[in-house]
Amino acid sequence: VQLQASGGGLAQAGGSLRLSCAASGGMFSSWGLGWFRQAPGKEREFVAAIDRTAYYADFAKDRFTISRDNAKRTMYLQMTSLKPEDTAVYYCARDRPGGGMGRHPKEYDFWGQGTLVTVSS
Repeated sequence: VQLQASGGGLAQAGGSLRLSCAASGGMFSSWGLGWFRQAPGKEREFVAAIDRTAYYADFAKDRFTISRDNAKRTMYLQMTSLKPEDTAVYYCARDRPGGGMGRHPKEYDFWGQGTLVTVSS
């Protein structure tokens, strides 16, 4: 299993970005998947996850949308109304098989390399 995150970059406050996570190996359609982020000096935190349902952190609920295209083996995170505090490295990850779509990084077993999102004020 390999995951590759992309789509990060520089955005202005109030702007939008769409992140992608492309997967190879395994049965993508059966996986739960999640997005996490880590800002400098902070712990990695849950952003959103998806199996047949989408789950969001409170800060992401009204601004971010997680989705997946099983035919393309790709997961997305559409981020709108970006804020400077959204600046972080964003990681995609696979929910551990048999897991319950948790919000702790330990519940995910394979990780992408991360993509940097920088939001300027």
